[in-house]
Amino acid sequence: MKPTNVLIDRHPGRSTQTIGLARALGTDPDLIHEPSVGVVGTKGDSQCYLGVMAKVEAIHEQLKGRIGQGQGQLKLRLVQPEYTIATSDGIRNGTREMRYSLIGREVTNDALCEHLSATGLAGTIAVVACDKPPVGTLAALLEHNRPSIIMSDGPIHPGHDPKTGEALDIVSAYQVAGNPDAEYRHHIACHACPGIGSCGGMFTYNTMQTFIGVVGMQPLHMVAPPSDDPRRTGPFAAELVDHLANLMAKDLKPRDIVVRDSLRNAVIVAMAIGGSTNVTLHAPEIARAAGYGDFWKEIMTPEEFNYLSQKVVPVLTDARPYGKYSMVDIDAVGGVQVIVRELLDAGLLNGDVLTCTGEALAAQVQRLGAKKADGKVVYPVEKPYKPTGGLRVLGGNLSPDFSAILKLAGVEGGLENNLFRGRARVFEGEQGLLDALDRTPETFQNHDMIIVRYEGPSGAPGMPEMLDPTSRITTLCRERGIVVGLMTDARFSGGSVGLVIGHVGPEAALGGPIALIEEGDEIVADLNKDELNCTALSDPAVRAKRQAAWDKVVADNGGIHPNCGIADTRLLRRARLSAVPATRGGGLHPNREVWVREPRKADRSGFVLRNKHRPDANRTF
Repeated sequence: MKPTNVLIDRHPGRSTQTIGLARALGTDPDLIHEPSVGVVGTKGDSQCYLGVMAKVEAIHEQLKGRIGQGQGQLKLRLVQPEYTIATSDGIRNGTREMRYSLIGREVTNDALCEHLSATGLAGTIAVVACDKPPVGTLAALLEHNRPSIIMSDGPIHPGHDPKTGEALDIVSAYQVAGNPDAEYRHHIACHACPGIGSCGGMFTYNTMQTFIGVVGMQPLHMVAPPSDDPRRTGPFAAELVDHLANLMAKDLKPRDIVVRDSLRNAVIVAMAIGGSTNVTLHAPEIARAAGYGDFWKEIMTPEEFNYLSQKVVPVLTDARPYGKYSMVDIDAVGGVQVIVRELLDAGLLNGDVLTCTGEALAAQVQRLGAKKADGKVVYPVEKPYKPTGGLRVLGGNLSPDFSAILKLAGVEGGLENNLFRGRARVFEGEQGLLDALDRTPETFQNHDMIIVRYEGPSGAPGMPEMLDPTSRITTLCRERGIVVGLMTDARFSGGSVGLVIGHVGPEAALGGPIALIEEGDEIVADLNKDELNCTALSDPAVRAKRQAAWDKVVADNGGIHPNCGIADTRLLRRARLSAVPATRGGGLHPNREVWVREPRKADRSGFVLRNKHRPDANRTF
C-alpha cells in the first residue's frame, strides 16, 4: 500500500525505523504517524517483579489486536513495551545498598519521563510492582499528562510454617533475625515468601497500590488480587485497553483525575487501612507531579491530618503487620472497593472525583457491586478494628518541620495516656544500632528511645528504611515485656511495628535538632499535643552550646558532618546535593530559588551551596 502521510516522503530518515518497527510488531506501517500507545513496566532483582513481564506482554497483545484501520479498531501507532529498573527493598534492608531504594523512585520517574516524552506517547498502560517504582511511574505519568492508566502486578500469597501452620511473610523473617538458632532462622526464610508478587501485608506496597486506586489512576478491583491471579493476564488486560481507549477518546488526563479531593481521599483511606508511614513521603511527591506546590498547605495541613486520624477516621482492616491478614485475604472478602464503600457510606470520602474508568469514584464502587465489610478482615466504620486512624505527624522542638511520623496502628505499648518518656540511646547511623542489637541486645532497657541519625535524604544519602532494626527491636520487646522506642531522620518499612518515629526533620546532616541530642537526654513523645521533644533542648543555653559544637565539627570537616554516609557514586552524590526534606517527599528536586552555588576557593577548585533561607544548611565541596 502506498503511504498516505506526506511526512513519510518528507522525512524518510525519521520514518525508516518506525516503518521497520511496525513491520516487526506486525502492525500497519501506514499508522506510524498516528498518536502512539504502549505499555510500560518495572523490572527488579526479586520475586516482587517476576510477574510483571507476563502482564505487560498480555496487555501489549491486547493493544496489538485492537490497533488497525478497520471498523471499531484503534487508529494508533503501537510501540514496544519499555521497562524501568528497581531495587528490592526486602533483600537490601539493613545494608548500605538500601540507600538506593527511595532514590529508585526518582530514577523510575526520570527514566519513564524520558520514554514518555521522547516517544511522545499519547496513551500509556503501566504495570507496577514493589512500592517506590509505582510512585515514580505515577509521577512521570502526571508530568507527561496524557491519557494513562495503572495496574499493580499484585501481592504475593502468604507463606506458612509447615511445622506450625502459622502464616508467614517477609516481616516474619526479619523478626527472627536475632534468634540464636541458625537452623530456625533458615527455616523461616525458606517458607516466608513462596511464589511471586510484592509484599502481601498492609506494608508500603499495598498502601500505595490502594492509594493509586483511590486517587483514581487504577481500577479499584485490580488492586488486591494476587500476582498469580489469571484475571491479571486475561480479562484485566482487555479491560485496561478499553479504559485507555475511553480516556483517549474523552481526552481525560492524569491531572484531571489526580486533584486535591482525590489526593485527600487517598490519604484518608491510607489512614483507614493502617497504612505505611511512607505515604507521607509519597503523597507530597505525587501532589508535586500533579502540579501542587506544597502538599501540606494546598492538600491537607498537618493539623487537619492529625484531626482526621485522631477524631474521624478509624482503622478498618485487621491486616499485617499490626494484625493477622494479608491483601490476598482482603481480596477474598471483596477487595479494596469494600473499604472505599464503607468510607463513602460514612461520608468520609468525596465520591464525585473522576477515575481512570471514566466514572466518578462512587459510581465505580457501585458498578463493581462492592460488598459490605465482613467484620473479620475488613470492619465497618461503626464497629472498626481500631477506633482511630493509623498515622500521626508530630511537631515539637525535635521536629520543627512538623515532619516526624508515627504509625499508631503499629504501636504495641508505651503510650500510656498518649505519652512516652524515654532515655536517648544515640547511634550515628543504622549500622551501629545493628551491631549493638547483634552483640549486646541485653543493654537495651525499658523506655530507651533509640536515636538513629545521619540517615536522612542528604545525610545517608538516600533516606534508607529500617525494617531490619525495627523488627529486631519488636522481637526483643515482646520477649522481655519492655518498650523500646526508635526515632530517626530516615524512614521505615510499612512492615515496621512498635513505637517508631521517622522522617524527623530537619535531618541531622543539615544541623536539625536531632543532631544535638546527647546520650541519656529525656525524649518525650506527647500525642496529646502531637509533639516530639528533647527536654534538654528546651534550654536555649544548652541548645546554643551544642549547636556551636556541631557547627565547629562541620566546619573542621570541610562543610559536611563526618558521620554522614559516603556518597561514592554519581547517583548518591546527586542525592546529597539535591535532596529535599521529607515534608516535600525526600526526592531529588534542587530548588534554584533556594540554593546558590558559589566558588569556595580562588582557584575555583571547590564550591559552596548556600541556602538563602537556612544558612545552617550551607554545604561545602
